[in-house]
Amino acid sequence: MQTEVEFDLNSIMAQRGSENFPVVLKAVPANARAHLLAIYGFARLVDDIGDEYDGDRLAALDWIEGELARARTGDATHPVMVQLTPLLADVDVDDEPFLALIEANRVDQYKHRYQTQAELAEYCTLSANPVGRLVLAVFGAATPERIALSDAVCTGLQLVEHLQDIGEDYTEKGRIYFPADEMARFGVDEGELGAVRASEALRRLVAHQCDTARGLLKRGEPLVASLSGWAKVTVAGYAAGGMAALDAIAGADHDVLRKLRTPSKVRTAVHVARLVAPRQVTDAKAVRAARDAAARWRRR
Repeated sequence: MQTEVEFDLNSIMAQRGSENFPVVLKAVPANARAHLLAIYGFARLVDDIGDEYDGDRLAALDWIEGELARARTGDATHPVMVQLTPLLADVDVDDEPFLALIEANRVDQYKHRYQTQAELAEYCTLSANPVGRLVLAVFGAATPERIALSDAVCTGLQLVEHLQDIGEDYTEKGRIYFPADEMARFGVDEGELGAVRASEALRRLVAHQCDTARGLLKRGEPLVASLSGWAKVTVAGYAAGGMAALDAIAGADHDVLRKLRTPSKVRTAVHVARLVAPRQVTDAKAVRAARDAAARWRRR
């Protein structure tokens, strides 16, 4: 099976540049940085198999689950999975978040429509929330209170990604991540998702979903305030990336079917700085780190 799964390490990690948020800041200490990149690599590999693999996707996902077990003992064979072994050895985390991400991609193979926002949120407990739990675990910060806030932020980030990918999900994958009851409420017909430009009704629905996502991302404020050091800056980067993506959608008049501007790095940096500003917290080290990161983003 390994030879059939042609998503190699370099192609997986090269996708970081297209993400809404910084996958990991370059200045994060080496050990934590390696663990965060391993989490990203795993999540990206599983998603690529669930979305793009030409063979038996369910069999490939079963194989990845076996690779996870082998990574625990240092016997994994796929390079992306080999990267997980140090994380599994160093970080106090069980297999549940990884298995949830695999299960989300199993769900994608047979479930292509969601009737309500609650039903979609339930999907996000598999597809998105585990990533936040893993990030908190890397920094030894996974308390029940923080996990609850992180789950809200990750669900918000997933909604943002769904909004950006509406056309692609519908035309290329046959999937709709809009709740059917919300589509009916705003008078949006399924066929409109394949158009070149968004209709007025679709733009209103997107604006509504953006409000929902922004409300969830706002939970990042108390989450960031509860953290310190690099954990604070890293989590702020995730939440800020989602907020900047929502800004970009609003700047395009909520027409997510046309080519969207990518989230501004400067706008992302502004949101990071706001989240870790002294009026929110008194962690001077985190504030300095955020300012340094903002300066680097502006120079890119």
